[in-house]
Amino acid sequence: MLYRYSEVFRSLLMASDVVLVAGAWLLAYWLRFHAGIPAPLGIPPFEAYLPPLLLICPVWLVLFRTYGLYEPRRTGSLLSETGVVLRATLVGVLILVAVTFFVRSYFFSRGVMAFFAVLAPLLVMSSRIATRTVLRSLRRRGYNLRYVLVIGGGSLAEEVVARIQKYPSAGLRLRGVLTDHPGRATRVAGAPILGGYSSLKEVLRSGRTDQVILALPRDESERLEKVLAELDDELVTVQLVPDLPQMMTLRKSIEDLDGLPIINLRESPMVGWAAVQKRLFDVAVGGVALAVAAPLLGLIALAVALSSGRPVLYRQQRMGLDGRTFQMIKFRSMPLDAEAESGPVWASPDDQRRTRLGRWLRRFSLDELPQLWNVLRGQMSLVGPRPERPVFIEAFRREVPGYMLRHKVKAGMSGWAQVHGWRGNSSLHERVEHDIYYIQNWSLGLDVQIVLMTLWRVLRDRNAH
Repeated sequence: MLYRYSEVFRSLLMASDVVLVAGAWLLAYWLRFHAGIPAPLGIPPFEAYLPPLLLICPVWLVLFRTYGLYEPRRTGSLLSETGVVLRATLVGVLILVAVTFFVRSYFFSRGVMAFFAVLAPLLVMSSRIATRTVLRSLRRRGYNLRYVLVIGGGSLAEEVVARIQKYPSAGLRLRGVLTDHPGRATRVAGAPILGGYSSLKEVLRSGRTDQVILALPRDESERLEKVLAELDDELVTVQLVPDLPQMMTLRKSIEDLDGLPIINLRESPMVGWAAVQKRLFDVAVGGVALAVAAPLLGLIALAVALSSGRPVLYRQQRMGLDGRTFQMIKFRSMPLDAEAESGPVWASPDDQRRTRLGRWLRRFSLDELPQLWNVLRGQMSLVGPRPERPVFIEAFRREVPGYMLRHKVKAGMSGWAQVHGWRGNSSLHERVEHDIYYIQNWSLGLDVQIVLMTLWRVLRDRNAH
């Protein structure tokens, strides 16, 4: 019965989306040609804008399905759903423009296209928000609920229970937990312990259960087959939460290999549309910053040349994305033979190798400004883990677990660790933890935040040397 309700709801949602997208196209035509906006080339007939619906409706339906917008989203965030709708719409508009260019001898009105690109996601998300509001209201009244039984123990079961309790509006109600290792506890994260694994049949018969979540710890994985066998003749939805949190150090995802699910445990977030966003941000902001800073760069270059001679720039090999090395550019702040006797060493607060001007440049991180050129060339990003010299990395990777995960994204001029004070001769472990947090939680908004925090810290940082 629940499966049929789910299919009915999905069908209604798909029909609603098709109607709204078609309505957005027709409304875009009306706004462009009948809302008082001048039309120098005249008003095209309304009938000319009806045939594109034969392309728009199926394309948007396929895109929305491809992007997972018809999958169950009881605990999904509205913000993430909005992002998915916007991405699908962008792809759809690009397809529409391409098809009309090759099929017809002229484009449809650019104004209609622009209005449609705004109206389609706006109407769809308005519908989704209204649907969520209605469903939450129904769930508060006791309708559209799903009763959940969690099977497992330890921290994994606690995490599952906590996540369910975090979203009461999702309509998931916990019946309780089955575990063979309760100890003296009677509850798991607030949910009652109903018995051990052997009491599964009895618990299912004693009350309504719609969904069973298997959260068995790795040391009990051999029980999985037995528990699944007992669920074979039960009319409940069964879901599995793999005990992999310690392994999933970066963003995770699931791929399909000809029907075989593959879990990505350590995947860079900078792929696809995310990589395009980050690169556009780097080029736009980095280009503007380089243009604005050009006079200052010229003055610093002149000061370095007059105070300690040439060359003005210092190139040093660093390791970046996927372990590839590149030549990072800085203003020279030390004599040319600074490491002739000591060899490669880390900079320290009392580094005697710095020139008088170099000490001042490092204090305000002005020696780093030429790296804007590395950013524009795509070797670095404005934001990311700071790159290190390969000669140090061999030691770091042995000393700090997970150190090489920093190289799953481009190195940055500044990063989450730096804006929290972990730069220079500071804790390597703290820096790595902050870098991994950045990779796990990356967003364009986080990059903007770090850029703004960097500008503030430049004026007050005590670890810049």
